[in-house]
Parts: sequence; structure tokens; C-alpha cells
Amino acid sequence: MGIMGNERRVFLQGEAETEHLGRELARSVAKSGRGLVVYLDGDLGMGKTTLSRGVMRELGHKGAVKSPTYTLVEPYETLNPPTYHFDLYRLGDAEELEYMGIRDYFSGENLCLIEWPERGKGILPEPDLEIHLETQAEGRSVVLRARSDYGARVLNELELIGPAQ
Repeated sequence: MGIMGNERRVFLQGEAETEHLGRELARSVAKSGRGLVVYLDGDLGMGKTTLSRGVMRELGHKGAVKSPTYTLVEPYETLNPPTYHFDLYRLGDAEELEYMGIRDYFSGENLCLIEWPERGKGILPEPDLEIHLETQAEGRSVVLRARSDYGARVLNELELIGPAQ
């Protein structure tokens, strides 16, 4: 994939830094004026929802941000761009996504954050950006990978905290 600068790594020490990364992502997306498809990958408790909370708060959401484990998607349609937070952990079959009109969410104007994307394989569109979180020492090691030229542009604009590698 000839995408320039398509991977960045950062170490996050705690919840505040994880939320900050989400805020930075939101800033970069808002500046671009269009949506983004983001896959959030990592085991339970790695900070996927915390990162999503940072995104929503930066875009102006004032209320709680919880993982939509049972509803599969939580809409934040008043944000700019309109944002949809998916949690596919309890998805039984990727085909169920077709019944909920999943394709309507991926218009290009919406920011879509997808936890447990592997459960929607074959139905979900390819991501612009993949964010993988895993435990490292007393914090999280995060790998951000661009999967499209647009994702690479967003990634290159991020102001990452911590030692980038």
C-alpha cells in the first residue's frame, strides 16, 4: 500500500493519556471536514472505550460515554462530524449488521469508531485507521496504522504524546 507514514506507535500511561489520544484524533478528523472509519482493537479493558470517550468529548459531547455492548451502536448525531460508536463484542453473526442497516452509517461524512471489528468481518468496510491497544509495563502500547490515504493524512496530523517510535 504506498501510504506514507502509515504507522505510529505511542506509549500511554493511563486513562487521561488514552482519552487525550482520542481528543487528538477528533481534532484531526474535525479539521479534515469529513468522516473516518476507525477500528479499535485490543483485549477487554485495554482502553478502547476510554479513547472513544476522548473523541466524543472533544467533539462537544457532554454526557456519559459508555460502550454500546448491548445495542451494538451508540449514535452521537449532533456532533460534527456525526459520530457512531460501535461495540460488536456481543454480535452473534456478522450478517446481523445487515439487518440494522450498517451500510447507512458509512456515508463518508460520519466518524465511525468500531470496537471488536473482527466480529463484523465481511460486512464492515475497510478502515481508514486501525488503533491497536495492548498492555505494556504500567500502561498501554498503542499502534496506529493507516489503511487508506485519508487515514494516513489524519495520522500524520496527530500530535501524539509520549515517545513516538
